[in-house]
Amino acid sequence: MKQVKLHDKEFRVSIPAEKIQDAIAQMAVKINNDYKGKDTPLFISILNGSFMFTADLFKHIDFVCEVTFLKLTSYKGTASTGAVRQLIGVNEAIEGRDVIVLEDIVDTGITLEQILGQLKSFEPASVRVASLLFKPEAYQKDLHIDYIGMEIPNDFIVGYGLDYDGLGRNLPDIYTLIS
Repeated sequence: MKQVKLHDKEFRVSIPAEKIQDAIAQMAVKINNDYKGKDTPLFISILNGSFMFTADLFKHIDFVCEVTFLKLTSYKGTASTGAVRQLIGVNEAIEGRDVIVLEDIVDTGITLEQILGQLKSFEPASVRVASLLFKPEAYQKDLHIDYIGMEIPNDFIVGYGLDYDGLGRNLPDIYTLIS
């Protein structure tokens, strides 16, 4: 079993890269079916964690669309702070458009709730959420997630865009904390 040490913590592979890519391809099929014939939907990728997911998903999207990036943060170390800070905002026109929010992971739902609240104030035609990973045990909100790649346990994970204090984003697999 592959392991990696980041800062003071040890992690082991829990989701291999191939399984991640399969989940993304399956999500793309559903998104392509739902948005076929729509007028230039806008994907909003939530940084930093979603950059790899967004890039790989876009390799499978077969309709004309745009992508932009929104940067928020709510983590320090291995725990959510519960406070979401917006760092980089969306500059594209959203009013009357179909919007798909791309999240690397939804755990408590606090960040997602803030994002959706801000987006709805811009009066989009629709807003859907695609999350590569979902932690049902940690979820505290009642927001609908339209596309879920994989449900995972409520463990701290890194890799494939997810980090531990800045490290691990470049790993192609997803790793779970073991110590």
